[in-house]
Amino acid sequence: MQTMSDSIAGLILDPLNRRTYYGTVYFSGGNIDRIEPSEGPVGEGVILPGFVDAHVHVESSMLIPSEFARLAVVHGTTSTVSDPHEIGNVLGVEGVRYMIRNGGEVPFKFHFGAPSCVPATSFETAGATITADDIRELFEKDGLLYLSEMMNFPGVLFRDPMVMEKLEIAKELGRRIDGHAPGLRGDAAARYAAEGPSTDHECFTIEEALDKLACGMSILIREGSAAKNYEALKPLIASHPDKVMFCSDDKHPNDLADGHINTIVRRALRDGFDLMDVLRCACVNPVKHYGLHVGLLQPGDPADFILIDNLERFTVHKTFINGSVVAENGISLIGRVEAHEPNNFNTSLKTPEQFAVQVQSPTLRVIEALDGQLVTNEVHVTVQTDNGEVLSDSEHDILKLVVVNRYSDEPPAVAFIKNFGLHRGAIASCVAHDSHNIIAVGVTDADICSAVNGVIAARGGISVAFGDSVKTLPLPVAGIMSTEDGYRVAEQYAHLDRLAKELGSGLSAPFMTLSFMGLLVIPALKLSDKGLFDGSRFEFVSLAVE
Repeated sequence: MQTMSDSIAGLILDPLNRRTYYGTVYFSGGNIDRIEPSEGPVGEGVILPGFVDAHVHVESSMLIPSEFARLAVVHGTTSTVSDPHEIGNVLGVEGVRYMIRNGGEVPFKFHFGAPSCVPATSFETAGATITADDIRELFEKDGLLYLSEMMNFPGVLFRDPMVMEKLEIAKELGRRIDGHAPGLRGDAAARYAAEGPSTDHECFTIEEALDKLACGMSILIREGSAAKNYEALKPLIASHPDKVMFCSDDKHPNDLADGHINTIVRRALRDGFDLMDVLRCACVNPVKHYGLHVGLLQPGDPADFILIDNLERFTVHKTFINGSVVAENGISLIGRVEAHEPNNFNTSLKTPEQFAVQVQSPTLRVIEALDGQLVTNEVHVTVQTDNGEVLSDSEHDILKLVVVNRYSDEPPAVAFIKNFGLHRGAIASCVAHDSHNIIAVGVTDADICSAVNGVIAARGGISVAFGDSVKTLPLPVAGIMSTEDGYRVAEQYAHLDRLAKELGSGLSAPFMTLSFMGLLVIPALKLSDKGLFDGSRFEFVSLAVE
């Protein structure tokens, strides 16, 4: 990794002060000493602050933080606001500290928060609990900057004592509080914001976002591997440029290898939005909102910036963090870090018979997955049965969905889902928000069982099964991350993604969509290891419609 200790010249973009000028940036010791304007063109590129992902779960990349960083810097990302609640749900506070330690071994600016909802709900089995006392310790001992997304918005609205204690600790210690309240509007949104949450990354309509902006919240425009809200929310870039940030939330490794926040920036510029407004969202607002020690191309700032070719292509040539070149011409200069593989996995191999389900009524509640969204619909469908046993119906795209407890041997939970589109085979994943039990969807019980057992045999991972063939990507760190080279993991994941699509799935990211079908805090209908759950009413519901 090259260390620069002198200067770089070019066209300087200063979104903090909304200025564009030619000049030379002088830096040493990791900081910018001075910036000298030039009367005419200098240099051979454009210099601007590095990009910040304002909300991401690093674990969803299936990479440990040090590997995530190696891929992200190539795209001009210098910093993230990272919620480690995925590993927290598996390993608790020690999982959070694993992320801090590993991220600290590379020259990338991770800013981890204290997970507010571990477990996410009491309606599922998680591997750990993070208490209010744990959160205080993470703030006071580990120096974490903010309380991660408060997903239990019903608990906020109804002033659940445990929820309120966590909020009060954050406020007492002057920490920001991240929100998560999909679909919440009007008076309910105002009451939620009044308790402290200052951001929301779950808005899927402009009307919802405007309601939350009126409550004083900042809105994060999300473009991840599954949830994509840019198109719906992009008018906010022009109307509220000081209250909008860009984030990925959850990004699978092949997508991270292709692009990061830079792709949202390019898209917004193609759509005609003002350059400085776009860069405020991508660079400035997260730094100001959270008080990050990240440079914004000002004298005295850390020397965190990027060099791009021009404003049309916006190709990143170099990424600097603390004055060191960490990526150049599409190549990461961050070295690999050896890491251990903590886990929490204790379930045995399954048999096809364990996935059989019988109901009295042929009309069932079925989850309708929506491509590009985390929300689902509830639809009522008359299904195929054989001697009372409900079968998948691939012809009408009604497939069996199962969740298997990874922490102990318990009977699988079974439901049905629409829109996965598989004509044959099954896919399974231990990346299943937020408790990371094993979730699978498939056409036959035999293939579902094979896919699930592929994950169990690896003690965490993702798999594709059809007949005698089972392909698995092992994820030995907490069952959700790999310590292998990030680009190699991206290739392996892309291969399994292609296999899933060859089996018939028309979803843009079938594994990412699958991973959210157990996320109970997002309406309408989801499946936990304990049963079918109505996320709107926050209660279990029967599979059969009476």
